[in-house]
Amino acid sequence: MFNKFPINEKMYIHSLDGELREATILKRLGDNDYLAEYNGVKCHAIYNPFVNKFYVDDKYGIIKDKMPHRYEPCR
Repeated sequence: MFNKFPINEKMYIHSLDGELREATILKRLGDNDYLAEYNGVKCHAIYNPFVNKFYVDDKYGIIKDKMPHRYEPCR
């Protein structure tokens, strides 16, 4: 469906209770699962075809850049 990345447009942001803000879709991760970036935070996003907008989950769908090592504390 979307073949050219990055996609910069207004998207619904979870931490702002669904307000429309400018965010970026970086790549597709799976079926209706996209890597998004909002305010420098990489997170999951989904596309809703009924409203023709992406929903960015910057609350619970945050993607960390590195995995913690065995002896690092988990937070």
